Amino acid sequence: MQPSTTEIAAFLAEDIGSGDLTANLIAEDQNANATVVSREAAVICGQAWFEAVFRQLDLNVRIEWLCQEGEYLPANSLICRLQGPARALLTGERTALNLLQTLSATASVARQYAEAVAGTACKILDTRKTLPGLRLAQKYAVSCGGCLNHRIGLFDAILIKENHILAAGSIAEAVRRARACGKPVMVEVEVENLDELQQALTAKADRVMLDNFALETLREAVAINQGQVELEASGNITLETIRSVAETGVDYISIGALTKHLQAVDLSMRIDLQL
Repeated sequence: MQPSTTEIAAFLAEDIGSGDLTANLIAEDQNANATVVSREAAVICGQAWFEAVFRQLDLNVRIEWLCQEGEYLPANSLICRLQGPARALLTGERTALNLLQTLSATASVARQYAEAVAGTACKILDTRKTLPGLRLAQKYAVSCGGCLNHRIGLFDAILIKENHILAAGSIAEAVRRARACGKPVMVEVEVENLDELQQALTAKADRVMLDNFALETLREAVAINQGQVELEASGNITLETIRSVAETGVDYISIGALTKHLQAVDLSMRIDLQL
């Protein structure tokens, strides 16, 4: 996946504004070398965003990656080397690192969750709980970490929740209206108990989200469903409890923490001026 020039320009404008006053203290023709190191173990993700930052600032910046996109690196690993105009390296440093450390954090968390259910038939999904402006980037990072994407936004799938059901009058009517919209998209219904599950099955939803079901109730839901539709568990599921949920037989588990409960990976860029 490649970031758009428009989004990278917006990220840079946020930091640079009318100009990088500090970088301008360095001679315009001064060149430099730089290295980026990860101070902690991480799945490295976001190389295209990192490159795009420097590409917009100065096409003379050269980047040599010492790892593959999506590769897991131990702490204190050298990620890449850079060479080019010192001003561009200094001006782009923070924006480039912010993107790389955020997307690497997303991919690293996704890897943890994917590994936690390894060996089961269950797949982990992300949600729309992403950082503003980074929806597609974070969903890409989730896939780099080994998990799957739920809907991208409100336009590519229909997820009928409690308020939609109340407004429509019933689960059956909400599903009927969803089918009548004429869009060939997945129709999913969120339910809170087994009675609502049965209503969603009768209405022939494509997928049912089982919201905050206890483990035993999840197993009952799987037995009632008998493979009729896809089942997705959601709500207060942690890294410690996720395998137990996966072993109930649900098809998917959606985890908001993949994209919202992040601690950026500790990355450091060291710049050496070429004297």
